[in-house]
Amino acid sequence: MQELGILDRELSELAEAVLDLARDYWSGLDQRPTYPDTNGEETERLFSRAWVEDGRGREILDDFKTIADRSRPTGPRFFGYVVGSGEPVSTLSELLAATLNQNVTSWRSAPAATTIERTVIGWLAESVGCAGFSGSLCGGGSAANLMALAMAREAKLPANEAGARPCVVYASEQAHMSIPKAVALLGIGRRNLRYVPVDDGFQMQTDALRNGIAQDKQNGLTPIAVVATAGTVATGAIDPLREIADVARAEGLWLHVDGAYGGLAAMAVPERFQGLAMADSISLDAHKWLYQPIDCGCLLHRDTSVAHEAFSSSGDYVRIFNQETAERFAFFDESMELSRRFRALKLWMSLQYHGRRAYRAAIARDLRHALLLAEAVMAHPDLELLAPVTLSAVCFRHRTTDNEAILRRVIARGRVYLSNATINGQFALRACFVNHRTTSDDVCAIVDEVTTAADRLDS
Repeated sequence: MQELGILDRELSELAEAVLDLARDYWSGLDQRPTYPDTNGEETERLFSRAWVEDGRGREILDDFKTIADRSRPTGPRFFGYVVGSGEPVSTLSELLAATLNQNVTSWRSAPAATTIERTVIGWLAESVGCAGFSGSLCGGGSAANLMALAMAREAKLPANEAGARPCVVYASEQAHMSIPKAVALLGIGRRNLRYVPVDDGFQMQTDALRNGIAQDKQNGLTPIAVVATAGTVATGAIDPLREIADVARAEGLWLHVDGAYGGLAAMAVPERFQGLAMADSISLDAHKWLYQPIDCGCLLHRDTSVAHEAFSSSGDYVRIFNQETAERFAFFDESMELSRRFRALKLWMSLQYHGRRAYRAAIARDLRHALLLAEAVMAHPDLELLAPVTLSAVCFRHRTTDNEAILRRVIARGRVYLSNATINGQFALRACFVNHRTTSDDVCAIVDEVTTAADRLDS
């Protein structure tokens, strides 16, 4: 009978083979097409196989090349969405985290892992100007935003015991899709999410926010929270955080800042994030602008007692009997997860391996790359910029050729990968820079690829 155990020599050979696959993949990223040449029918044929009765052994590693060839690479010319580049030290740390196989529920369950995560949370908070905030790591910005609004509701209109009551949440027209999803899941309801208009820079208009709150109160409704955005997905716009914080405080509302995309850029350009520390909660994604492998989201919050009110509901089987403060700590009292993997190890290792200066410089380089592309777009007579470049997202279009057709052709060529956005009703080509591997030559290739595609379409 096949056993699950594995001999030491076989394990060593398997581990070395896995590392060879990783090294080969990383060394060849520059040569890979920016998007795989595959389709649904082919991937179904290749990977929808039966679970065999007898194991295939080391032969399974042969599948990796097939999988890699049909996966979106983290190469230097992938400029779609807001996806980090998977820094190698952190990637290797994931193997070590899985080796330890810690369930990071509490200090009692995972003493080292729990302490490391709390330390890393302190590093992240301090690095964005919010020293003293607490929090936890999570799957991503969507989970962090959901938990933040759960805290907002419990702080302003408690619902855990008696159930949800009608209330209102405010967010920019440019808010991430996770915000309406969160209000729906929390029972607040999408009809009670107010989208506040934005200005020409795609920033929330604080006068409109103030007027909307006043109107809802006059109609007998109960506002509880404002969601400001520090880096909108489409354009990278940063809402006027200090002004919004002043409104929230004056009205007694919870202020959550969705910084999943842009918040960590405060390490490099803190002057653009004035008012961030006035928030009650902040979401960050280290798997975006700290280049970590997915997943590595984060929720920071000012008041731990509110987190306990929102999430603490412990069964007898997880009661903690130790009396020392550190040993009594439990993440399940401050987040919606019980089973939690050791996400913090990759941050702990990679941030220390490279040092803060290296990460700050990489973020600054991404910001410069965005400006370099914007300058190239504005210098080309056939191209136009469609939005201000606040962070690292650049939205532009070709003046005369079908931009959707251009995008399809650019992606098919596989030399650069762009995404798209709708800007003031126009279809925009969008490049986003959150990749430590990207060079200025990679940036220059974007305009070449777009204009080449347009020329071939026109001819």
